[in-house]
Amino acid sequence: MTDEPERLEVGVGPWEGPLPEGDHWDPELLADGDRRNVVDRYRYWLHDAIVADLDTRRHPLHVVIENLQHDFNIGSVVRTANAFNVAEVHVVGRRRWNRRGAMVTDRYLHVRHHPDVADLTAWAAAEGVPLVGIENGPGSVPIETATLPRTVALVLGQEGPGLSPDLLAACGATLSISQFGSTRSINVGAAAAIAMHAWVREHMEGTA
Repeated sequence: MTDEPERLEVGVGPWEGPLPEGDHWDPELLADGDRRNVVDRYRYWLHDAIVADLDTRRHPLHVVIENLQHDFNIGSVVRTANAFNVAEVHVVGRRRWNRRGAMVTDRYLHVRHHPDVADLTAWAAAEGVPLVGIENGPGSVPIETATLPRTVALVLGQEGPGLSPDLLAACGATLSISQFGSTRSINVGAAAAIAMHAWVREHMEGTA
């Protein structure tokens, strides 16, 4: 008898029965099983086929993350962005970021790098995507009462310092998340999830 907790297997084993037809199936996964962290709809699918299918249903929601301090929270934000099937994730600043928290979900997203704020604002202007900062500070409007554009980029700063002055100035508006405890701010990964879900509730609720 052992005190170790029983480990639950993730995913599914080898395909049982006649093999399915279609170019989107992965022969290796059908033979060996699919242990990836994907929804049942994509079990045994080729990676590229999953991305192609997601591309047909991506939302006009972008997420911008400032990467000045190699923040480990970026991975968490990316994982949430994958869950809401955003159009793109934009990383501003350092190209390299800590992918551990993303749990390989970045492989199913489009991640665009911007070396600086000027490059981001040039992209946003060319694409007609407004930049909306998520920041608790003077002039911010509570996200609970705000109206979010359908096509929008939610802009998040670093854990601790928040948005840099340059990126904050580039945002046409800033939204805050109402808090009622003693701490000044909440984790940026949690803030990103709240902001993205606020967009989903306004524009996509009931359409999953």
